[in-house]
Amino acid sequence: MRTFKKFYIETTSICNLSCYFCPPTERAKGFISIDQFTRTLEQIKPYTSYIYFHVKGEPLLHPKLDQLLDIAHEKGFKVNITTNGTLIRKNREKLLGKPALRQMNFSLHSFDGDPGNRDLKLYLADILAFVNEARVTTDMITSFRLWNLSENNEENVKARRNRELLAMIEEAFGLEYEIQEVYQPGTGSGLKIAERVYLNQDPQFRWPALDEEEDDGVGFCHALRNQAGVLIDGTVIPCCLDGEGILKLGNIHEQSFEDIIHGERATAIYEGFSRRQAVEELCRKCGYRQRFGKQSKRELAVSSANA
Repeated sequence: MRTFKKFYIETTSICNLSCYFCPPTERAKGFISIDQFTRTLEQIKPYTSYIYFHVKGEPLLHPKLDQLLDIAHEKGFKVNITTNGTLIRKNREKLLGKPALRQMNFSLHSFDGDPGNRDLKLYLADILAFVNEARVTTDMITSFRLWNLSENNEENVKARRNRELLAMIEEAFGLEYEIQEVYQPGTGSGLKIAERVYLNQDPQFRWPALDEEEDDGVGFCHALRNQAGVLIDGTVIPCCLDGEGILKLGNIHEQSFEDIIHGERATAIYEGFSRRQAVEELCRKCGYRQRFGKQSKRELAVSSANA
């Protein structure tokens, strides 16, 4: 039986920010219901033990977030949440002490998408307060993420903002080094800055879209190999970057997940990447997949093992 290291469940398609790097969804706005969530977990249970509240939307907006975590625990899942962090103080009680919650990822690059234009120090202070409490009271892993590095080292607003954020993290954890001096982004591994606290940086990538430029399709992707996902309406997708459900493999509320991932379209995608070939148009227009295009078989094996 094929199993997945990551299974993405979109708990909401609504976001409280408008970030320049994240295309807004054209799908209907909404939240996954408790019943839909429960039935989804029952369907995917044989295939994974790790679920991610992430595709589009801000998961901390879900009004029943604490119930989702309780149900996940009852069903034997570990949960990873990726958040922009703006609502962390409001949701503190819903998160701390939940045994299902394995990891919280804070997308610090989301700060510039905040329409409230809040103070950077106050924004990070709320996140740091949660991280420090989680370190003391739980076994939760936390990760700071900066996915907006430029391909070059040009001086710009993003670069200055990143340095400011990193300086505040260095001060908060009493680091005796500058992160930029010791950490090489893009290596596939994070920098451990404290017990169960990590930092990850990577260059900004281009989201897949049908109106983007198409490449030759040569390359690899982990879609349907170690990951899959489902949108709030039940649409099963091969990876977390198909935020519009363009590569709809089926609907988990209408047919079994087993039938969906062994269906004709899913099989073609999987076998195509086994040949290092993107068979879907959207995959040939994915800026993230292009990172794997020139990797050797050995590098791919290492990347897969560390994913």
